[in-house]
Amino acid sequence: MTAPHDWIPLLRTHTARFADLLGRADLDAPVEHCPGWTVRDVAVHLGGVHQWVVHAVVAGDPSLTPEPPARGEDLASWYARQARALVGLLAATPPGAHAWTLDRDDRTAGFWRRRQVHEVVVHAWDVEHAVGDPSPIDPSLAWDGVREVVDVLHPRQVRLGRTAGPAHALRLVATDLDDAVAVLGAPGVREDGVEVRATAERLLLLLWHRADATDLDPRAAAVLAEPVAP
Repeated sequence: MTAPHDWIPLLRTHTARFADLLGRADLDAPVEHCPGWTVRDVAVHLGGVHQWVVHAVVAGDPSLTPEPPARGEDLASWYARQARALVGLLAATPPGAHAWTLDRDDRTAGFWRRRQVHEVVVHAWDVEHAVGDPSPIDPSLAWDGVREVVDVLHPRQVRLGRTAGPAHALRLVATDLDDAVAVLGAPGVREDGVEVRATAERLLLLLWHRADATDLDPRAAAVLAEPVAP
């Protein structure tokens, strides 16, 4: 089993790492798993998401349209400023305080501590993959990201009609952690032995369409091809 995570220090660490990546990366490098996007586009998106989350916590609604960096503005500095605002707000806001979130069962600011860590981790992987070899993702953190998709994001995708949900329940087993098993599927969906055994990092990347699924059971590959996460 994995231990609880201290989200604010993790968010501070990973946003600082992302800003550092931007200072060294080719901003025009294409990002394979975000078709049509460059590293620059990923950075503007992520900084905009941070602005949007700040608004969701402060105003309690998702109505903000993010402001991109000014023409000619240093992108790494712009991103770092958005990240500092996000981390500062979430650190100062009690995790139980009301906020608009993606989870109708958890309308608290604490939701965004976890969600933003995983958002940054996946997009940092995107940037590193675009310009070289990605750094490993901590297995415990990757597994928490798997659980977030299974427990929160995928049910929301089904509820919003973005996917019909899998015909087969998909059993996910992390081979690098003890007792790390999760089942992707709506209540009542049959379990008939469809399973993916892989490292926690690969399971996370599969769920976010960042890893190749062609070597898997075709039934598992079909489930993972669906928009299981936003």
